[in-house]
Amino acid sequence: MTQNYSILFDLDGTLVDTAPDLMNAHNHVMKKYGYPTKSTEDIRNLVGQGAGAMIGRSIWGQAKKEFGKIDDQKIKDEMVKDFINFYGKNIIKESTLINGVKKFLKWCKEKEISMAVCTNKQEHLAIDLLKKIGIYDYFEYVAGSNTFDYCKPDPRHITSIIEIIGGDVKRSLMFGDSETDANAAKAASIPLILLENGYTEKNSSEIYHNHLIKDFIGVEKIVSTYLKDWFNFFSYY
Repeated sequence: MTQNYSILFDLDGTLVDTAPDLMNAHNHVMKKYGYPTKSTEDIRNLVGQGAGAMIGRSIWGQAKKEFGKIDDQKIKDEMVKDFINFYGKNIIKESTLINGVKKFLKWCKEKEISMAVCTNKQEHLAIDLLKKIGIYDYFEYVAGSNTFDYCKPDPRHITSIIEIIGGDVKRSLMFGDSETDANAAKAASIPLILLENGYTEKNSSEIYHNHLIKDFIGVEKIVSTYLKDWFNFFSYY
């Protein structure tokens, strides 16, 4: 039995522009606890490693002295909880699909490509977002930051998903937008298609990738080259 080709997708900044709703949740928490708010562009630089990391980086970057005077872990946990509660209730107020996503997902289905989501967003939030924005049914599996005992940039976040959906690392690739995705993909030895201007402070040139795209328009051409290469390779063997 020939195993299907597999594609894994990051979520925030890759499939969906979630920054506006993340900003609203972030600023709700910041106002509640007396810290400065941030703009949507600021949030894009903080997303990628989950809610806890985002809140922590925001706090320590803006109010390190003040934050250091309190029981930081307890307050951080409370802030993360408040963030997740608020965000969960307002998860799709302003979030939108990245241009060309749905058309590309339909194309992948037609090609019988197995697809899954590998995100550092909490699993229940990821599933809820995918359902409400109308693309959940395209995916065979959704893994969040709390699905396993590890998450990106740990490559096992990727390889475990590929195993679960019955794929093959040698017949897989990933779409992502940050160094978190890139480092995980590189360690898992799979190609990465990087969306430029992602949710990261780094420039695209500083991040490992095999292809750089601005959205999903015309991405079928790139993926088709992989399909051809894999078909030729496995036909030979």
